[in-house]
Amino acid sequence: MSFKTITPEQFEARRRAGEDLLLVDVREPEEFEIARVGGARLLPLSRFGEWAATLDPERETVFICHHGIRSAQVCAVLARQGFTRIYNLVGGIDRWSTEVDPTVPRY
Repeated sequence: MSFKTITPEQFEARRRAGEDLLLVDVREPEEFEIARVGGARLLPLSRFGEWAATLDPERETVFICHHGIRSAQVCAVLARQGFTRIYNLVGGIDRWSTEVDPTVPRY
């Protein structure tokens, strides 16, 4: 694997410590409406070609989806393009809901 992973608990701890991590949600808008992590930036995987070039390769960026599959795909592609400060949020928003914030709906 050419990218790192981070658990929801690790991400939340770093965020609470004041670290400036960008959280990118690669799910589709209708999924984002159901459940989301506050502060996440919605950039749907289906539009990857439109937004990939706008990312800063120097900024630590965490990618999230429903269970961690689509976000891992994004990380793999970006890693092949030279990004080194990227993380896949393992378990996605589903794990986030069970481990960090139970008010986030599961679907």
